[in-house]
Amino acid sequence: MTVKAPGTPATKIDKTPVGTPTTKIDKTPVATPGGNRPREEKIMVTVRLRPLNKKEQSSKDHVAWECIDDHTIVYKPSLRERAAQQGSFTFDKVFGPDSLTESVYEDGVKNVALSALMGINATIFAYGQTSSGKTYTMRGITEKAVNDIFTHIMNTPERDFRIKISGLEIYNENVRDLLNSESGRNLKLLDDPEKGTVVEKLVEEAANDDQHLRHLINICDSQRQVGETALNDTSSRSHQIIRLTIESTLRENSGTVRSYVASLNFVDLAGSERASQTNADGARLREGCHINLSLMTLTTVIRKLSVGKRSGHVPVPRLEAHTHIAAFTRRKCTDCHHMHIESSIKSC
Repeated sequence: MTVKAPGTPATKIDKTPVGTPTTKIDKTPVATPGGNRPREEKIMVTVRLRPLNKKEQSSKDHVAWECIDDHTIVYKPSLRERAAQQGSFTFDKVFGPDSLTESVYEDGVKNVALSALMGINATIFAYGQTSSGKTYTMRGITEKAVNDIFTHIMNTPERDFRIKISGLEIYNENVRDLLNSESGRNLKLLDDPEKGTVVEKLVEEAANDDQHLRHLINICDSQRQVGETALNDTSSRSHQIIRLTIESTLRENSGTVRSYVASLNFVDLAGSERASQTNADGARLREGCHINLSLMTLTTVIRKLSVGKRSGHVPVPRLEAHTHIAAFTRRKCTDCHHMHIESSIKSC
């Protein structure tokens, strides 16, 4: 299906079971993420500090982090934290509390997202503690990526484009299809030696235009598990992955035919939690335990994947949901890890 011009009314489409990562492709030169960076750099890590919210302001919480330049943040402990020491941390890019999501996208995400149009797989992670603004930022950059993708399509008449979308969440180690509630609440994850990680019965839908794609993304967002905690009234209780598969071919009258196929993954991770801060018990406490365990395992898997890429072997500790999904999003891709930091510490 050829993608129509942006704004074209969506028509009825067929659902197709999917779950196979992108086929093997040759990498194509593309702008290196983050500006003038070495070509071999595959991962970019950026940090965004959010401002104090109204609750924190009313509690007179202390601002604990400060951006001292475009790459460095400094931790400033309060006077009551005598044991803590001030420390600085350096990243590829740092965005302060007054930064706009547009700046975060332009400087930290855009080149990574658009590389999928050139046949290069890309994954954008939002990682951070609970209530630090991950979902807020991820929704903003996803919207801007969709705008740029369809602008590129409009400006590239010599190619035919097809865009398909799938969405899933990992909730308490169960994988659920966000576009098809009838598929069950625990999809099977299979490890294929040729295709990589496959999510059995995961539905993939073709997007007719930009508005239709936004509609499908909104469906995924609305189906995600959320719950109230002491830190956030609408806390994400699951890890969400929205995958766009972008295919394009040169039109026949171009003289040559060359195809690109790549996946663009938007991974909005649930936030790490301390039960003492969230006042969690019962179901919320169990969710928090699963979230923290999966984030720790994900960190281990990504580190091992990085080592394994150089050694030719990828040792993974356990084949659980988050382990499979790490491999699902990491095969042949450029990554942008976007971290969020809650800027306050308690005044008491």
